[in-house]
Amino acid sequence: MSVGIIMLVHTALGRAEQAARHWSAAGCPVVIHVDKGVPRATYERFVASLSDVKNLEFSARYRCEWGTWGIVAASQAASELMLDRFRHVRHVYLASGSCLPLRPVEELIEYLEARPQTDFIESATTADVPWTVGGLDHERFTLRFPFSWKRNRFLFDKYVEFQRRFRMRRSMPNGLTPHMGSQWWCLTRQTLSAILQDPDRAEYDRFFRQVWIPDESYFQTLARQYAIKIESRSLTLSKFDFQGKPHIFYDDHLQLLRRSDCFVARKIWPFADRLYEAFLTDPAGAMKRTEPNPGKIDRIFAKAVDRRTRGRPGLYMQSRFPNEDWENGVTAAPYSVFCGFSEVFENFDPWLAKSTGARVHGHLFAPDRAHFAEGQTTIHGALSEAPELRDYNAAAFLTNLIWNTRGERQCFQFGPADNQAINWRMAKDPNAQISVISGAWAVPLFRSNRNFMDIRKEAAALQKIESDFLNVLRSPYTKARVRIWMMAEFIEAPMEPLQGILDEIGPTQQRRLSEVPKMVDLSGFGQFLQNLKNQGMHPYLMGDFPVERGIEAQSEAPRKPYLVR
Repeated sequence: MSVGIIMLVHTALGRAEQAARHWSAAGCPVVIHVDKGVPRATYERFVASLSDVKNLEFSARYRCEWGTWGIVAASQAASELMLDRFRHVRHVYLASGSCLPLRPVEELIEYLEARPQTDFIESATTADVPWTVGGLDHERFTLRFPFSWKRNRFLFDKYVEFQRRFRMRRSMPNGLTPHMGSQWWCLTRQTLSAILQDPDRAEYDRFFRQVWIPDESYFQTLARQYAIKIESRSLTLSKFDFQGKPHIFYDDHLQLLRRSDCFVARKIWPFADRLYEAFLTDPAGAMKRTEPNPGKIDRIFAKAVDRRTRGRPGLYMQSRFPNEDWENGVTAAPYSVFCGFSEVFENFDPWLAKSTGARVHGHLFAPDRAHFAEGQTTIHGALSEAPELRDYNAAAFLTNLIWNTRGERQCFQFGPADNQAINWRMAKDPNAQISVISGAWAVPLFRSNRNFMDIRKEAAALQKIESDFLNVLRSPYTKARVRIWMMAEFIEAPMEPLQGILDEIGPTQQRRLSEVPKMVDLSGFGQFLQNLKNQGMHPYLMGDFPVERGIEAQSEAPRKPYLVR
């Protein structure tokens, strides 16, 4: 007995010729179907190149477009030719032109001869199939799909919507239970001939002609009617990514393919010379005789899918950009954000850098530019200070900054005058440590030499912006480490919050404050706030500042900060 090979070919005809010669040299008759989309001149050259190969036939050509009936029609035509011309064939193995035998063909023949009545075809009910991507599992059998998903996506979607709206349904012929699975099967002559010679075949063909992706359900469903014994698995190693697209094997997958112990693998890159040389011309490199077990390498594929879909923490990639909340960690490393500290303390940035060893920037999202530490105009990763480049995608600017400087703690100032596009990005980032002295933005206005009406107008706008920011930080969706103090309570006892901040930023050993930054002179600040009130603007984010209050007179006990998470 022998094994007949059906090859569905549509591209890389040179590799298909190489594989066909390999199958034939091992004594397997081969029937090749060439997609009708291949130009006739190219097809004729391909036929001529294989004219010296015995036991090789070409079947009638059909246009094979993904998801359409043409692939089933091509498989039927090639199968009928195989059964008619090669009477000694017991098993028919469906493969593609990009399939590559991984073990000596003689081993496949021996394996199938030991199982003369076993059909190898993945066949599971729709309820048991976990790999369908994009929906349409049971609906692919109850709705009609006359339009190509690839060429006429608009009509495809509209007709599906139309059928759903008017509750159009159709039933499986003769009460069949639909099954699904890989299109790459190996069926016995008895089962395959029964499918092709079924008296109701015309009815089945009419039904499946308008099923979506019928090559994954036609033979899988009908084999259940006639098979004596089905092993619901494919002898072909064929892996798919999370989008349902087949993985392509390259030269560096050589050892991976050897570990699979499978007889055949697809899809092989046409230029993978090393793979073709190793498996088609190197018998010494053949794998040991053992049961095919693609599950041995599933862990590697699962890891690849996880890396592709999730990536490394804080590193963005095309597979999940720009999908919101698909990130594997918003940023790559912890960082600190200070709101109001540089307004309350003089030379706060250099003091913090000296006390913690971190890199302390100014207002990175200021309107004029990104104020990098030490006055730099660019930073790691070629991040520019230019506000136009930064604000084109402020969130990406932040995540790139943290990624490019990982290993060094980053700190920066933030306030209501800055670009607020990153509010939620920081709030939902567990790596962020956000410390806020609410109302501190009023200090620069208090110390400015501007007309009071202009100050009042800007104060009202800044207070509204900061109030919205605080609402974001108090949201139940916030994952950042957030501390909020009203300015009045913070300046009464600044030592405790500053010590807490240093402990979180610094190394494991506890730091104690040896020196503190100098606080700005707030004499008259209470009167300034009262003047804002007198002009109709109510400054409520600063806390209670009596008109006569100055910073020298404060002796009350320290208050606890408002803590979020």
